[in-house]
Amino acid sequence: MTSSSSADRLPGETAAAGARGDRDGSRSRALALAAARIAEETRGTDVCVLDLRGLTPVFDYFVVATGASRRQLHAMADEIEKVVGHDLHDHKRGGEGYEEGRWIVLDYGDVVVHLFDADARGYWDIEHLWSDARRVPLPAAGAQP
Repeated sequence: MTSSSSADRLPGETAAAGARGDRDGSRSRALALAAARIAEETRGTDVCVLDLRGLTPVFDYFVVATGASRRQLHAMADEIEKVVGHDLHDHKRGGEGYEEGRWIVLDYGDVVVHLFDADARGYWDIEHLWSDARRVPLPAAGAQP
């Protein structure tokens, strides 16, 4: 496995995006917005996308959403995996928390999706932890990103 040095990357470009040929971040942005749209469509609440480019070289975006139950969190995670795989031809590189169902993490390399129940979201408070991140406006329901 080869890794690119920071000298090989464009300003604001993460190692993950550069390795995937996503030099302008458009693919990772599309994936993040698709995951957010799917979370909303599966009745996730308080859905947001955080732009972390320029704050960390590890990933570009976080998608954060809250589900009302373990079953709903599973439905969101399953649908995101299905649609991202089918429509964007991308597959998660890792995941955690599916069995516990309180905080499910879907790792797509440059995009990390965090699906929380309300208690876990309040406890971990990712938006506060990454408060320097810019929030990406979400397209209106029914609009294509």
